[in-house]
Amino acid sequence: MLRSLARNPLHIRSLASAAATPSASAARAPPPTYKTTVLPNGLTVASEYMPGTKTATVGMWINAGSRADNPISSGTAHFLEHLAFKGTAKRSQYSLELEIEDLGSQINAYTSRENTVYYTRCLSKDLEQNVDILSDLLTKSKLEAKAIERERAVILQESDEVDKMFDEVVFDHLHEITFRKQDLGRTILGPREKIRTINRDDLVNYIKTNYKGDRMALIGVGCVDHDELVKTAQKFFGHIEKSPVPFKQHGDDMPVFHGAERLIQDNSLPVTHVALAIEGVSWSAPDFFTSSVANGLIGSWDRSIGIGSDSPSPLTVTAAMGGPSGQPMVNAFMAYTTSYADTGLMGVYFTADSNTDMSLFTNAVLKEWARLKAGDITEEEVERSKAQLKASLVLALDDSTAIAEDIGRQLVNTGFRLSPEDVFERIESVTKQEVVDWANWRLKDRPISICALGNCKTLPSHKELTAGMSW
Repeated sequence: MLRSLARNPLHIRSLASAAATPSASAARAPPPTYKTTVLPNGLTVASEYMPGTKTATVGMWINAGSRADNPISSGTAHFLEHLAFKGTAKRSQYSLELEIEDLGSQINAYTSRENTVYYTRCLSKDLEQNVDILSDLLTKSKLEAKAIERERAVILQESDEVDKMFDEVVFDHLHEITFRKQDLGRTILGPREKIRTINRDDLVNYIKTNYKGDRMALIGVGCVDHDELVKTAQKFFGHIEKSPVPFKQHGDDMPVFHGAERLIQDNSLPVTHVALAIEGVSWSAPDFFTSSVANGLIGSWDRSIGIGSDSPSPLTVTAAMGGPSGQPMVNAFMAYTTSYADTGLMGVYFTADSNTDMSLFTNAVLKEWARLKAGDITEEEVERSKAQLKASLVLALDDSTAIAEDIGRQLVNTGFRLSPEDVFERIESVTKQEVVDWANWRLKDRPISICALGNCKTLPSHKELTAGMSW
């Protein structure tokens, strides 16, 4: 069995998950192979039939992740993910693993800040049995004391491993300072002191509070009969209660973005990791696709690729040749965007050797943002970014699991799915002037945050960065 954490915000999330309020084009009837049904308890069942296959991906997407943790027991959502595979009221851990192996299925789970996901890849003839297993994991886990203690040690070890993933460390700190004392500022694993104290009551309370029908979507993609999937969903998940009141990720208060600085000086590291961030767009923001196109103009680069001097991206050329004697200024950079239900982060993440003057590339990023604000971009650049976004979408949706992930994330985060064709249409509609207007709204005199790990001595001060946002 596999288990993964959806923590890393370095890449642009699935574009098709940016379902804004349906426009006329988006509201048209979806392709015949895509169907949805809502059960009486609010649980959404969605399927997409793929001809020519005898396999399927089926999984449960839940609108609850670490953001839904009680602050007193931060890390509970992720803790539950570990314990789900340690035995249920119907199946021991051994029988569970044996049954999955006998079926030839592959089961996976992950926790993000806003979602919890369990899914399997299986033969289509075994789909009902796989849904039965998923239901067992989600609703009947034993949560035994011995298993809790064993997994506590495993999670603490996992926390130690995450501390060695420097990009993860930087982005966790970035969330903490940017969403100060807010639910998005908490890490997915939780702090070690919380991991050490999470108990069975915390786990049970999380399930009772957050595993509600109207916050769940059962997704099936591949050789799937929609009507049969609906019957199966009702059989195994129909008993789950509906939320007493409509759920909102942010509760009563919208998240507040704080411009802040955290520089973690560590002279032992040969490479410095830096993240610049401004407030980004939510999944349903009307400017989501404009933001994606603008982010594509900034681009990404890695010196290991061995190219860059002839790139159409000015920032890439600067990164590749802007250092002393025409050498690379940094090792790599990437424009990123991470969206949530009601806000987001976007900016540039880069790494450079510790003896590099970090202020040079940091200022280059500010100048690149200023270029967008000034409208010093070409139609060709905009069209190239749009083409790259569409290509990334097609390449990302290349199998049943990827499509299920795309559908599930859209439905639980926005309540609606945009088809790839709808997404293409929205990307294609973005104009150069819209990008310039967007830049002057999102980038002009806005708060900025910086988080860095390594040799931070040559980075500009937060005051200097803030001044640079007015360029």
